[in-house]
Amino acid sequence: MSALDKFTYEPRIAYFSMEIALQNEIPTYSGGLGVLAGDTMRSATDLELPVVAVTLVSRAGYFRQKIDAEGRQQEEPMQWQPADHAVPLNAKIAVTIEHRTVWISAWLYTLEGHMNGRQPIILLDTDVAENSTEDRQITAALYGGDSTYRLKQEIVLGIGGVRLLQAVGFNIRQYHMNEGHSALLGLELLRRFMYPSEDLRPGESPYNIPRVRELCCFTTHTPVEAGHDRFSYELIYRILDDFVDIATLKQLAGEDSLNMTCLALNLSEHVNGVAKRHAEISRKMFPGYRVKAVTNGVHPYTWTSPGFAELYDQRLPGWCHEPELLVRADCCIRDEEILQAHQRAKTMLMEKIKVLTSATFDPQLPTLGFARRMTSYKRPDLLFSDIERLKGIAHEQPFQIVLAGKAHPQDEGGKQLIEKLHRHIHELDGIINMVFLPGYDMDIARIMVAGVDIWLNTPLRPMEASGTSGMKAAFNGVPNLSVLDGWWIEGCIEGVTGWAVGGNTESANGNDACALYDKLEQVVLPLYQDQASWVKVMKGAICKNASFFNSHRMMRRYTTEAYIR
Repeated sequence: MSALDKFTYEPRIAYFSMEIALQNEIPTYSGGLGVLAGDTMRSATDLELPVVAVTLVSRAGYFRQKIDAEGRQQEEPMQWQPADHAVPLNAKIAVTIEHRTVWISAWLYTLEGHMNGRQPIILLDTDVAENSTEDRQITAALYGGDSTYRLKQEIVLGIGGVRLLQAVGFNIRQYHMNEGHSALLGLELLRRFMYPSEDLRPGESPYNIPRVRELCCFTTHTPVEAGHDRFSYELIYRILDDFVDIATLKQLAGEDSLNMTCLALNLSEHVNGVAKRHAEISRKMFPGYRVKAVTNGVHPYTWTSPGFAELYDQRLPGWCHEPELLVRADCCIRDEEILQAHQRAKTMLMEKIKVLTSATFDPQLPTLGFARRMTSYKRPDLLFSDIERLKGIAHEQPFQIVLAGKAHPQDEGGKQLIEKLHRHIHELDGIINMVFLPGYDMDIARIMVAGVDIWLNTPLRPMEASGTSGMKAAFNGVPNLSVLDGWWIEGCIEGVTGWAVGGNTESANGNDACALYDKLEQVVLPLYQDQASWVKVMKGAICKNASFFNSHRMMRRYTTEAYIR
């Protein structure tokens, strides 16, 4: 019996994603998209849904972040060995890149859930003896290289992924593209589903596009035009040749360049954004397409700290499978139990801060947390827009701040933001205790979202498609203080689940710093001193947000709305 036999006996949903966060020690993810994909598969495992995920092996990972004495980000390789975590599959398939054959092998990683479920993850790998040195590197670095390298990766993921699944015996009932990186799988399906030439009228397309659309669904994550992958047709001709009739390709993917999002939109029956506002924006960006909203969620067990997990097990048994049971937390869990569970998480954070930075934090002070990809639209420096006012607030109502996050190696603006934050740390030394935790990863994220008292998110509207870190905080009774964008438009009940920073229109962007200071000074910090009132908001975050914004609810919606049609 092969390692795959227990997975190939029934038809499955094929979930394609360029990155998937499998576990902290496997660096096949860079940030939110990959963590969301990991949570998707963890919930599919818990719910025992028939899914198989396809991604790249990314042997060189993303990168390990180091911060030098000047606050500059340094990137170090983060190699991992697939053989330590996965088993090789006895199959190889080939794709054509630049008129030469590139062979693709694969590894099977079996995701084991805490409720005894199991799901197969296929890791595509071009580092095989049959390939040239250049081609062996295609699946090495996650998001590395230039547009040519990226296109080669997307050929391996989309076209190679479909072929590999067929080669090892999977019967696929639906293909789910998580972002546009895997959209080339639609071209492979077009070649697979062609009308007999004798049935065609002159000038009629040979491709059974309706059949391909029936098989595909697409989740878009990007509300910014520049964030969608585009490749020139000159590059397409050179790398992919005439894989699909060029007239059909331009009809599906755009006249001027191949837009991966347009290709996915045109070849998918079900299309969704990752929050209600994001779906609205996507419909405006791509008029004429029906874009539904399936708001993201996070995996309950993964993102709930040990203290809260034990408390939920005791008071709300079954919450891991039915997180909607958390709606009863306000009446089933005593205030002191909430406080004890949170203090346990906060102590873990204080200990982590000590280990990583040698800084000592006061467990009695309110602690603000901000951690995400460091890039300009996330505005990690918004809190420091008016240093003098921030000092004044801290003088009257002391608080402390924990920061973390990586900038893409090619994002110089993001790197400069990290340097700027470190300058603020020195500038505020002795006034506000503040640290930047290096090497942000899943383990640090787990500790931060549970151990801070207030979770901060300050994106530039409407550029936050969804955002999930605040959802993770909610599972740990941590309220959000955030700009109304992405999921927080749906999750914010003012004073009940947390607090809004400014209004929910783009015109509010310019006033956000003042709104943030006002809310922090006049509402949030004073409330923290009233323990009973503060615990009420903590419970509100659990009851109203954690009970709904979870990946179990998300996967149940995908199943009923996208997979079963």
